[in-house]
Order: sequence, then C-alpha cells, then structure tokens
Amino acid sequence: MSGPPRRRRVNTELAALAAGVSPATIRQWVRRGKLTRYGSPSRAEFDIAELLAVTRRGKG
Repeated sequence: MSGPPRRRRVNTELAALAAGVSPATIRQWVRRGKLTRYGSPSRAEFDIAELLAVTRRGKG
C-alpha cells in the first residue's frame, strides 16, 4: 500500500511555460498571494496542480 500522492513541483521557468505567462507574472502572483512559493531561498518551486488551478480561475 502506498502513501498519499506526492505533489509535483516545477521551477519558475516551467511554471511560466505551463501557465502561458512570463516568469515575472509567476513572481507577481506570489507577491499577490495567488500562488504559493515552495523550495529554498535560492530555488523557487511551484506546485503544478495549484498553478493550473490559478490559471483556470483567471480564465473563468
């Protein structure tokens, strides 16, 4: 039996590509509280499921 599914995280550039926006927009979403930043101080990571939910909300 396995545990809960592991959340997939991507870096800023891949997050921007997946969302169809610029890396600056990803960073802006973090500042505005729309998206959670994970990772270390030197390496930002974003949960792909959360990112896709944010992009869907913006289009609706």
